[in-house]
This record gives sequence, C-alpha cells and structure tokens, in this order.
Amino acid sequence: MGVCYIVGAGDCTELSINKNKDDLIIAADGGYRYLINANISPDLIIGDFDSLGDIPDGENVIRLNPVKDITDMDAAMQIGIEKSYSEFHIYGACGGRIDHTLANIQLVASAASKDMKAFIHDGKTVITALSNGSIEFTNNYKGYISVFSHSDECTGVTIKGLKYPLENAVLSNKFPLGVSNEFIGCESEISIANGILILVYNAT
Repeated sequence: MGVCYIVGAGDCTELSINKNKDDLIIAADGGYRYLINANISPDLIIGDFDSLGDIPDGENVIRLNPVKDITDMDAAMQIGIEKSYSEFHIYGACGGRIDHTLANIQLVASAASKDMKAFIHDGKTVITALSNGSIEFTNNYKGYISVFSHSDECTGVTIKGLKYPLENAVLSNKFPLGVSNEFIGCESEISIANGILILVYNAT
C-alpha cells in the first residue's frame, strides 16, 4: 500500500509530494487551493468548504455538513484509513488557529495508537508520534528534536545517540523534560515501552 497525502487549510509554505501509483492525495477544504497552486491534482476533495469559500466541481468532491463532530482533516484521514492506508503525510496542519493545530497533533497521536504512521510537515518542522516502539535516525540528521508525553505518563523512554540521553525514564504530560534535544552526528534512537510520545523535529 502507498502513502496517503492530506493537505489542509493551515499554513503551507512548501509541498513535497511525489505521487506514486498507489498513493492517494486528499485536499481537506482550503488545502485544495495549495494543491492547485502547486499544479497537483487531488484524488479527493473533502470539507464543509468554509475555508475555501466555494465548492469545487467534480465527482471526487465530498461535501460535509458544517455542523459536525470531526474536523475536515479528521474526515480526510478517516477516508484514508477506510481505503487501507496506514502511512499519512499531512501538510497545512499548523499555523492559523491554535485549536486546529492541537487537533491535528491529536490525530497524529491517534494514528500511532493504532499502529499507523502520521507525519505533519510544517516547513523545516516535522511532527509525528510514537507508541510502544522505537524510531531510528541516521547520522545525517541535524537540528533539534523534542519529545513530549501525550499520555498522562510515558514509561520506559530511552534516548540514545543524542546530546541528552535518557535511560528507561518516565515522562509526564505535566512537565516538558524532553524539550530541545540535539542531533550530534551519530546514529540515534528514541524508544518507548508504554504510552504515546509526540516527536517534534526541527531541521537546521
């Protein structure tokens, strides 16, 4: 199975989408404008279209009732899941209203809890989540990475090969102990035994 790309209406300075035949591109409301400006045709367009301002034409358009319990981004991800995608790359998910940014981070955490991968791309920043597993980085990575407990507690948190290591630590969502770690030119790894970690990578 390929990758599901979702483009929302938040800030989007750059789209890095190289579609393969098994990939799916979904425009969530105002994200349609970003795709059109980048000469990328979405496979599906979904939303209540309050951000876009009008309703696109086409059989691939799904109009949502503006009175709903989920965001347009959530609806787009649910379609991807229904189509059996398990890796999501999301653009236009940050900036603007902070409540929507937080909602999109929760979507990433929810994906991790279901053994799926989701990445929010915001310029040089990538946000993802890790649940009961590990993620490895090559020695080519540069910049900063922060880890935050999305669960009440994350136990068995181990960080190797970064400037500030941890060994079998407990992180709480009430204190940002894992903020602003650094890559130091080594292979590195972040792992967690139980819980959901939010990872924020800022490239330099």
